[in-house]
Amino acid sequence: MPTILPTPTDRVRLSRVARAADVPCSVARHRLAAAAALVLTATACSGGADEPASAPPPSVSQIPAPTATSPTPTPTPTATPTTIPTPTPMPPPAFDPAAAYAVVEHLAGTIGPREATSPGFQQAAQYVVDTMTALGYEVTTTPFPVPAGNSWGVDVEAGTSRNVIVDPPGFDPTRPHVIVGAHLDTVPQAPGAEDNASGIGVMVELARMAAAQPPGLPVRFIAFGSEEPRGDGDSMHHFGSQFYVRELPAAQAAALAGMVSLDRVGVAADHVPVCTGGRGTTALRDALVAAAATAAVPVRTCENRSSDHWSFEKGDLPSARLGSIPYEAYHSPGDVPAVVDPAQLGRAGAVVWAWLGTL
Repeated sequence: MPTILPTPTDRVRLSRVARAADVPCSVARHRLAAAAALVLTATACSGGADEPASAPPPSVSQIPAPTATSPTPTPTPTATPTTIPTPTPMPPPAFDPAAAYAVVEHLAGTIGPREATSPGFQQAAQYVVDTMTALGYEVTTTPFPVPAGNSWGVDVEAGTSRNVIVDPPGFDPTRPHVIVGAHLDTVPQAPGAEDNASGIGVMVELARMAAAQPPGLPVRFIAFGSEEPRGDGDSMHHFGSQFYVRELPAAQAAALAGMVSLDRVGVAADHVPVCTGGRGTTALRDALVAAAATAAVPVRTCENRSSDHWSFEKGDLPSARLGSIPYEAYHSPGDVPAVVDPAQLGRAGAVVWAWLGTL
């Protein structure tokens, strides 16, 4: 190996090495020469013919860009389908003769005689108010005076009776509607099961059905006071309905499509009487007869003025009466719930409900 002589630069380095290591310059010179020889040898080996030349480091442009790794998509949770149960259709309401008969039992069996100005009548009126309110109706009462007189052989004093008026929520009497009514009072000596707890019982049950499934036209239900006579002639009969018609505003009269009076509808028979007073139109009577046919209830037409429909007919308002089968206990203490047949109540109710369904 050739002797390598230090250059001036090497001397400076030698002096610096000697000072840094705190050794004599001869020792430092020896160490520097050895290091130089080692560097020379390494350089010669790296360029030898038997070794491939080292490739220059790649330029920045040659370094492949890191491949962007797409984030693993988070799977969208599959929504569990909510099963919405198919609503079970409500069956149409059906007339319940037993429920109507229970009203008869309460009025005629528990309360008893209900002369128009008596405490018994006031108790019965409150019963109707409470029952109809519980069904969701808006209930009002309208008082009116009645004269003294003789009611079926019993003297009665002057006093005040009242009509119980039952309307569906939001009812507008100036819009088309119908009235289903029944008188609540009795002659003084009779518990009045057939005359006329039967009519009230059917009316209450129809109100329950109409609350569950309102007919095409709204129904105003009225329990009339003081229907029973207090003397002879029209002026001494049907006081509650006469008062109602007399006080009826013209707009409400024009909106009334028909009035049905339920009076004595519970005595067993093979048919249901459908009556008018014989003075006005028979259109409503005919509509009831047609409805009875669809309900498979036999009916017979008749002429009768002894109920509240007559007040409406005299006022040129369409009206009809259901009921009036003769019976032995009429206007007597024997007019008790036992004279009423629940099946006949059901027939009368079916006719009116079928008619309401046509409106």
